[in-house]
Amino acid sequence: MARIELKGVAKRYGSVEVLRDIDLAIGDGEFIVLVGPSGCGKSTLLRMIAGLEPITGGDFFIDGTRMNDARPRERDIAMVFQSYALYPHMDVARNMGFSMEIRRRPQSERANRVKQAAETLGLSALTERLPRALSGGQRQRVAMGRAIVRDPRAFLFDEPLSNLDAALRVEMRLEIARLHKRLGATMIYVTHDQVEALTLADRIVVLDGGDIQQIGTPLELYERPANKFVACFIGSPTMNVVPATGQGGTLTLKNGTQVALPHTADLDRAAELGVRPEHIDLVDAEDADLTGTVDLVEHLGSDTNIYVNIDNVGMLMVRRRGNAPNRSGDRVFLRLQRENTHVFAFDDSALGHVSVKAA
Repeated sequence: MARIELKGVAKRYGSVEVLRDIDLAIGDGEFIVLVGPSGCGKSTLLRMIAGLEPITGGDFFIDGTRMNDARPRERDIAMVFQSYALYPHMDVARNMGFSMEIRRRPQSERANRVKQAAETLGLSALTERLPRALSGGQRQRVAMGRAIVRDPRAFLFDEPLSNLDAALRVEMRLEIARLHKRLGATMIYVTHDQVEALTLADRIVVLDGGDIQQIGTPLELYERPANKFVACFIGSPTMNVVPATGQGGTLTLKNGTQVALPHTADLDRAAELGVRPEHIDLVDAEDADLTGTVDLVEHLGSDTNIYVNIDNVGMLMVRRRGNAPNRSGDRVFLRLQRENTHVFAFDDSALGHVSVKAA
């Protein structure tokens, strides 16, 4: 396995900066997920680690050895791409062992490694099939098996589930989690799907505009986001954010509603109040912070999403467990969960994880 470290790593294409001053240390056997919107630089960073893109600035180390100029094969890293990239004329066994074949490894060694990888991935009964006779999930497992057979120091995954349907995505996500548990390997995984990030990662690296916005465990990012971008990107459905102003110990919404905050919060810099849909309760009128009208109701079976229009504040989404009876046009009363409210400054930075009390 491998320890991977990036110090001040940058990537430029001419005058265009794609990545700036990336500092990241990945422990031996750690599962790191890189997330962010399209164009944030996450796949470029992965390709730089693999050696498929040159590093413009900074230093890249594997187990303490600087590897900026090392060729991909010298880095001993296996990569699983979004496309399965299987040879259509080769059966599963040969596809999985082909990297060893071109390195002229003994046939017995190839067969043994392919057998072990096939058993690990549940492919033992499929080794004689051609790719066209496999499902999408099976093809992705073959691509993963091809990486396992190499016995690399680290595994890189570039959005490997994006071509699969919803059910297969869940199945393969579990398969990758089990694979990491079995192998104990260092893994770096790129996705734009924050659900994959939350369920797979030991730590998540959130990227936007070529910069790291925050690094932390899934719960750290969910409960203590560093800024509004992370708060809104991590979590599904996304966080509700509404304009607010602060003075002294009081936060005031656009409709005049006031909430009292601890004096430790720097409320003079407050610009917005954030709260997740599952952290807003439907209550009786006397317990409410806000009153609004139901605009739309989404019944999801296990949960119900209720979109509530608050006069002079905006739309808030409320998530309730189960099949809620609310209908469009209903007048409802909302209360914010005090321990799960966030405040953001004018520069979008979080002012701290604060408790909120109705004035």
